[in-house]
Amino acid sequence: MAAENGAAAGTSPDQLPGTAKESEPDTHTPEADVLNSRAAPARPTPGGSTDPGENPVPSKAANGTCAPGTKRAAENRAATEASPDQLTGKAEESEPGKRVAEAEADAPGPRAAAGDGGAPTPAAAAAVPGSRRGPVVRWREVRRAHPAASRVLRVTTTVLAAVLVLVALLMPNQVHALQADRFLRLPAEAVVGAVVLPWLPRRWRTALAALAGTALASTTVLNLLDMGFNEYLGRAFDPILDWELLDDAQSYLKDSFGGTVTLVLTVGLVVLVVLLHVVLALAMVRLAGLLAGHRRAALRGTLVAATVWITCTALSVQVSGVPFAAQRTTDALKIEARRVRTTLHDEAAFQKEAKSDAFGATPAAQLVPDLRGKDVIFTFIESYGRSAIEDPVIAPGVDSTLDTSTAALAAAGFHAKSGWLTSATYGGNSWLGHSTFMSGLWIDNQNRYRTVTSSDHLSLTKAFQKTGDWNTVGIMPGVQKGWPEAKYYGLDKVYNAFQMGYQGPKFSWSTMPDQYALEAFQRLEHGKKQDKPLMSEIILTSSHQPWAPVPKMVDWDTLGDGSEFGSIADAGVKPSAIVTDSTRSKQEYGKSVSYSVTALTQFLERYGDDDTVLVFLGDHQPIARVSGENANRDVPVAIVAKDPKVLDAVSSWNWTDGLKPAHNAPVWKMSSFRDRFLTAFGSTPHPSRTK
Repeated sequence: MAAENGAAAGTSPDQLPGTAKESEPDTHTPEADVLNSRAAPARPTPGGSTDPGENPVPSKAANGTCAPGTKRAAENRAATEASPDQLTGKAEESEPGKRVAEAEADAPGPRAAAGDGGAPTPAAAAAVPGSRRGPVVRWREVRRAHPAASRVLRVTTTVLAAVLVLVALLMPNQVHALQADRFLRLPAEAVVGAVVLPWLPRRWRTALAALAGTALASTTVLNLLDMGFNEYLGRAFDPILDWELLDDAQSYLKDSFGGTVTLVLTVGLVVLVVLLHVVLALAMVRLAGLLAGHRRAALRGTLVAATVWITCTALSVQVSGVPFAAQRTTDALKIEARRVRTTLHDEAAFQKEAKSDAFGATPAAQLVPDLRGKDVIFTFIESYGRSAIEDPVIAPGVDSTLDTSTAALAAAGFHAKSGWLTSATYGGNSWLGHSTFMSGLWIDNQNRYRTVTSSDHLSLTKAFQKTGDWNTVGIMPGVQKGWPEAKYYGLDKVYNAFQMGYQGPKFSWSTMPDQYALEAFQRLEHGKKQDKPLMSEIILTSSHQPWAPVPKMVDWDTLGDGSEFGSIADAGVKPSAIVTDSTRSKQEYGKSVSYSVTALTQFLERYGDDDTVLVFLGDHQPIARVSGENANRDVPVAIVAKDPKVLDAVSSWNWTDGLKPAHNAPVWKMSSFRDRFLTAFGSTPHPSRTK
């Protein structure tokens, strides 16, 4: 009692509010004690003792227990010294603790911790005007200040999250399928998620929801890639082989629309993809938390949804011809898995196929003996497809050009036969068409292309090199970097875009007009005296998309270094003017094909002779925006020569006379041409041995 009296004597009643009321009935709540102890003003005592708000350390009786009147002060001190994290934890554990935390967040003035010389605690600092507050505290204050707006925001966010997840679950992979009725269906994945997520522990629920949202975003990206590939290449995106084609797409954009536009589009797409993953993950977490907070209602709703889904499936209920009970995401993942599995199996199977070659062991003397002494030219016209001859918008101009060119060639002594080949590619990836035609193998993906071009399989052009009786050359205005495939094609020399002396402007993707490329071929190789006949492969690029601007024919004698094409390019249509207009794209595409055919046939009239043999064809159909949805993959092919023996050798093919094949002319797979051509001109099959 002496110690207790001494402490009381040195302290005023105002300084010890807790002990001054010790004799009163204990009607205080723990929360009020905490607030009273923390809210007490800090004033120094006359004797230099600690701040009264700190609750001095209680003295102990002889038996070691706290002296009477100081027990509550000790409790207050313990509550004061508790960290904000500890208080937060208590708030989550019990309702009284929650009220304590909320009361502390609103308590005015600084709160000092005992023994620290009066320095405010982090929780106290958060209450000081102008101090840094945690985001949770600030958000609670905003919600309390604006309850109606907060409620509207919560509802809006939840609805948007649900709509976003629903759209992602039902997203098709075809552009023409982007219709409102496709999104008015019940996805099975949503029902399953509503069954599983609410009943998981909070940590597991959050992690699984975020993972599901991320996976859903990745599936959405694959669906969007499928849309783009189906639109431009007539096939779905291959998740194993096609990533490297995105670099080619970027180069195409840069050549067509400039570096700045391409950079903006590239950065924008990357940001959108990242944002899509983040937003879908957050949306799934929000919906999972909402379901967990209303488990009974969620359970009832899920049972109803599951019953509806099963019933609609059993009865085959449809909305606008599409099943109402959907499982689009699950089906998409199955398709992707099947595609990956097929790609992996195809690689091993094709390696064996490439080793088997009907002419792989044929002696040099027995390869194309009937063409000895002929200058043979194989020419590909970019995107020259069946649509150019049969589409009602495109055909009139192209057909007129083909008829005019056939007549002009006949006047010069040349005759032609033409048919159809089914290309291994569509809308793009021209090198797949080139390699299919030359190898006699079906090259419809990048892996097959790499396999065959790194093998010893005999290409059609290499057969001429193998004989030793021809000089071989490639004219490649579209090649702008190293091209190791030249070895596979058996080309002694290759002239790329930078080796033909062109000083004029680019025409969108095309580095130079076809007329100039052909004139350069004449100047560099064809017009020179050769010790052997010449076999050449030429890729003409003026009809490459986006078909704007289109070059025009100029006087062959004034071509020079190509500078004359500058005014033509400046006056031409800009790519941005037609890229989204299907009709204008068709019109400009038709003009570009007519230009390429005219340039090639005029070259033949001007520089061809009795020993010239020209084989020219398209490498693939143009994109769906021009060729139309579900267009076939047929391309025209023609053989032109003065020597009647050349066309007699292919008379059994039943091709059409002239440059324009009849609608019912024979249609072959492009991969069958090599063997038919080699056989027609006297080659003897000697299969190579497979290991």
